[in-house]
Amino acid sequence: MELTQIAGGPCRPGDDDCGNGDCPTVYATPDPALLAVQGYDVVHPVPDGESVVLIPENVLKEAARARGWF
Repeated sequence: MELTQIAGGPCRPGDDDCGNGDCPTVYATPDPALLAVQGYDVVHPVPDGESVVLIPENVLKEAARARGWF
């Protein structure tokens, strides 16, 4: 699947708030109704094939602005 970064992503040198150089990210997908999210794993019961991740609120806001939602 082709993913296009629209918010978050790799941190710049000296600006690594996530501590590992690869921060939470929101991606656009070929389906305009779906977004892909990379974040920190959370242990939480979910159906097979699904995951729960943490992502900072500011990254979600950045993604919403990139999509023109506000």
